[in-house]
Amino acid sequence: MTPRRTFLVAALTGAGMATLAPGLLLIPAQAAAGADPARRFAILIDVTRCSADCTACVTACQAEQGWGPQGLGAADPHWVRKVEATDPTTGSTLSLPVLCQHCDNPPCVDVCPTGASFVRPDGIVLVDRHRCIGCRFCQMACPVKARSFVAAPQDDQRPHMPRGQGTVEACTLCVHRLDAGRQPACVEACGRDGGGAMLFGDLTDPDGPLVRALAARAASSLRADLGLGGRIRYAGL
Repeated sequence: MTPRRTFLVAALTGAGMATLAPGLLLIPAQAAAGADPARRFAILIDVTRCSADCTACVTACQAEQGWGPQGLGAADPHWVRKVEATDPTTGSTLSLPVLCQHCDNPPCVDVCPTGASFVRPDGIVLVDRHRCIGCRFCQMACPVKARSFVAAPQDDQRPHMPRGQGTVEACTLCVHRLDAGRQPACVEACGRDGGGAMLFGDLTDPDGPLVRALAARAASSLRADLGLGGRIRYAGL
């Protein structure tokens, strides 16, 4: 740990620590240990198939991870949220889900003074909430506002993703599902209850449907101008 980071940890530790129940593990060890470094999971979102009145991905994420609107304004959880994008030249609008982009060069990891924000060997960005001190630097650094702060005590916890007051959280790409060979909950729900706008796959599989789809049409991450890369790609923007 650098001297600057050590100083920040010492200065901020008293400002806000996570409230943990005895024995509660906010990031299970297998969340990092289960990663396969040879794989690079990603999601392609075709915004032309995403309707403004569809919230299947949001509802599925809430049910899977145990979060929901709390009436706290800027502190509301928003692991995935629907936003409306308007073309200033034509006035046409599109609806699209926004979630953690799981950047290749994540600014949230760069600014975290404790190392709580980290990247799994397979590239998925997570938060170790045992190490999170609630400074919210990562929340401020995120260019798509994909992180939120847990300001209130939590109940109805999910065994695979307990949440702690005083910590920052964001989309985990459903690592507990990925490690079990399943798709993220949002992708599954979009195909079942929505417009089928989300396609999940492995970027290292040249014959997989995701790589073929990316080769067939133009797609980019949000705020591609920042050069952060990312595992969430958008087509049709």
